[in-house]
Amino acid sequence: MGAREDIARAVLEGAEAGRRGDPPTVCKYRDVLRTAWIEGYARTAPPLDHQADDE
Repeated sequence: MGAREDIARAVLEGAEAGRRGDPPTVCKYRDVLRTAWIEGYARTAPPLDHQADDE
């Protein structure tokens, strides 16, 4: 797979983790792919203040 496909996959995986409510520590990537994963995660994860209300 090429770099562009790897980045797109990392963004999608991060978004899915955010939708599931997983903590950001589940990211398995490093460097550029980690940044892409976090970007996807940030788009879909509930806001931090919302997570604190649930506890």
